[in-house]
Amino acid sequence: MQESVTRYTYIESPVGALLLAGSDQLLECVSFPSGHGVRKPKPHWQEDAGAFAETSRQLRAWFAGDILEFDLPLEPAADPFAAAVRKAMLAIPYGETATYGEVARSIGEPVSASRAIGAACGANPLPIIVPCHRVVGAGGSLTGFGGGLETKKMLLDLEFRRRPPSGTLFSLA
Repeated sequence: MQESVTRYTYIESPVGALLLAGSDQLLECVSFPSGHGVRKPKPHWQEDAGAFAETSRQLRAWFAGDILEFDLPLEPAADPFAAAVRKAMLAIPYGETATYGEVARSIGEPVSASRAIGAACGANPLPIIVPCHRVVGAGGSLTGFGGGLETKKMLLDLEFRRRPPSGTLFSLA
């Protein structure tokens, strides 16, 4: 059986060039151009400008404000905890935020699981599409983000300009 090839392309966005990568047209990675979670193509990956055309289209539409959520096939998370956190992140509405503690409670965990929630958010391979930027610290503080806190703030500001938050802890200062 032939091993699948990892393909990649870049898409320009308001937060810089995003790396999209995966195999057999199934997106496995979105990476920001800066921050502690930056991923770069590996030497054996194949650049393919036509790869992930639908993902690119939907990301452009999301940044333009034409869509508020994505309709893309997502590979299931590797473990049940990560899958529950991913599902909880996907349930946070556009223009809203939830704290790590709120995400913990939503999946049946105690607030003390906030660090584990943060680790699962940090391991999210599909930021923006699985909106880990909507998860904030207690009191609405911006904490931890693979693309850097400035990028997290930019993504939240973009959403808040289009749909001001109602009842969230985060406030635009």
